[in-house]
Amino acid sequence: MLSRRVVPQLNLTLRSLARAASSSSVPAKPEASVPAPQAPNYPTTWSTSQQQRPAAGSNPRFEQTAMELQPNPLSAMELIADEPVRLVHGRKAVCDGGGGPLGHPKIFLNLDQPGPRPCGYCGIRFEQAPHHH
Repeated sequence: MLSRRVVPQLNLTLRSLARAASSSSVPAKPEASVPAPQAPNYPTTWSTSQQQRPAAGSNPRFEQTAMELQPNPLSAMELIADEPVRLVHGRKAVCDGGGGPLGHPKIFLNLDQPGPRPCGYCGIRFEQAPHHH
C-alpha cells in the first residue's frame, strides 16, 4: 500500500528534477490541479473534514481524464432542501422514511416549538399546521 503512494510521488519528483536540470535558467512552474466539483448541484465541500474530490489522474480509481464521464452523484443536502415541509395537524409527527422495508426506524418528532423540525435519519422536515383557537 505504501509503495503505491510513494512510487508515483517519487517518479513525479524525479521527472521534475530532470526537467529542471535539463532546462535553461527559466524556472518551471508547478502545475496547479483544479479540484473537480463535489456534486453537480453542490460545488464545494459541505463539511470541514471532507476531502476535495480528486482531480483527473490523481487516483487509480480515476483513470479516465474526462471528468464529465466520471460518476458524480447529486448532493443529498440539496435534494432534501428541495423537499417541501410537511404540515402535521397535531403535536407529534411520525417518520419512518417511507418505502416500507427501505425506510428507517420509526421515530416521533415533537412539534411544540414553532418552525420546521427535521427527521434525524432522512432529513425530511415536519411542521405543525397553524391552528386557530
